[in-house]
Amino acid sequence: MAQHTRIEVAGVMKETGMVPLFYHPDIELGKKVLKACYDGGARLLEFTARGDFAFEVFLELNKYAVKELPGMIMGVGSITDAAAASLFMQIGANFIVTPSLREDIALVCNRRKILWSPGCGSLTEINKAEEMGCEIIKLFPGSTYGPGFVKAIKGPQPWTSIMPTGGVSTEESNLKAWFDAGVTCVGMGSKLISKEILVNQNFEELRNSVRRTLDLIKKLRS
Repeated sequence: MAQHTRIEVAGVMKETGMVPLFYHPDIELGKKVLKACYDGGARLLEFTARGDFAFEVFLELNKYAVKELPGMIMGVGSITDAAAASLFMQIGANFIVTPSLREDIALVCNRRKILWSPGCGSLTEINKAEEMGCEIIKLFPGSTYGPGFVKAIKGPQPWTSIMPTGGVSTEESNLKAWFDAGVTCVGMGSKLISKEILVNQNFEELRNSVRRTLDLIKKLRS
């Protein structure tokens, strides 16, 4: 079962400003990535469940986080149906992220008071998601829409909380553009947890990169 309510998760997303995204079938490697992100200051991680038996990997990573990393909030992304969302919530997912707006997923998450963040690409989809109780919208793919889209949405709807995923990097100019536009937080995958880091198992560099990025976000918001 989840350790955190949707309100608690949304609060941490807003506070830290970043959600690292990660998938790898190797459980031990995943634990090292998780530990490096945690030591760098991250308090959320979205496990992008894209591979075979991904639920088994997430189960072990979540057990590890609960036991060894106090305050680390594990969620699952790339969820495309209610059955998968229910399975991952049963094994402890604290939030569910989807590539598109799915009412069936909204229903099962709301039933358990679990945060769900649907991928939206239009004002109509954003409005529909918020009517269904969504706290934080996932703008996906972020690279297609850009910071200008966020700024346009925030004009008439300043209450809308947006998390772009895809098209977000650790570069200051990129992060500045997103946060100046008004995003609540950003989702960051391979630009943060790169293939090179995973191949070389350079977890010290990952820890330092997470810390630098979080410090930069804090500076940009001040």
